[in-house]
Amino acid sequence: MDSKNYHNIILLYKIILIYGLCLVFSKAELPRFAHATKSDGSLILLVVGDWGRRGTFNQTEVAIQMANVGRLVDPDFIISTGDNFYEDGLTCVDDPAFEESFSNIYMGPEQWYSVLGNHDYRGDVLAQLDPILNQKDARWICLRSFIISTDVADLFLVDTTPFVDKYFTDPEDHTYDWRGVLPREEYLSNLLKENHVDIYVNGHDHSLEHISSSDSPLQFLTSGGGSKAWRQTIRPWNPQELKFYYDGQGFMTMALTENGVLFQFHDVLGNILHQWSGSKGFET
Repeated sequence: MDSKNYHNIILLYKIILIYGLCLVFSKAELPRFAHATKSDGSLILLVVGDWGRRGTFNQTEVAIQMANVGRLVDPDFIISTGDNFYEDGLTCVDDPAFEESFSNIYMGPEQWYSVLGNHDYRGDVLAQLDPILNQKDARWICLRSFIISTDVADLFLVDTTPFVDKYFTDPEDHTYDWRGVLPREEYLSNLLKENHVDIYVNGHDHSLEHISSSDSPLQFLTSGGGSKAWRQTIRPWNPQELKFYYDGQGFMTMALTENGVLFQFHDVLGNILHQWSGSKGFET
């Protein structure tokens, strides 16, 4: 495998994959953004999810530390794993929540690539996807699913909210905006394809997590600590697989080269809580 295709990284809203089986869009059907690496061939990014609360629940504090760490590591871009605007998405393209939860909170100049979460579907979902928001703030790019293509990695950003049955069968008191998704069966059938994936990143869980697959080099990472934490008991997990769990606010940095990967989880004070590195093929 050549170096360009070494790292296939899938950044998703919610983990729904069976261990050992990775499901992604066909590359030919997805919009693709080409992004240059650094002069030394490396790629550095920040990842945050579950954040948009008008600065409350420590969102502002996390944003400050993202900017501080950003000045040290010089990220090429930022990934949002979804749930961008609480509690019920945006009401329209002129919703002040866009400025109050995004433009006025995050200070760095980096491009943001975002996918949708279930809370985003409770508002006007097309507003978040509207290019008008990019005109309001050039850092903002949000699509349902797309690829960021670089010389060192292909990153698949996939909106997995439509995979979750209960949002259709038992929405409780919520109304979801499924425009562009229905008929659901057709949407999903056009979407799935087996692919080799090295790293799986998700949000939705309001925490920071690292799980290693027991039967493959695949690493599962959760970066959903952008604002309100859960502060709740989690299900017991195999300690051979669960390498790190933090029920609090924070974000993740990731550095990729032709030879390997390094990721670090940072808390609301910028402290490094956990880090992991792997060489090519993730033999550690």
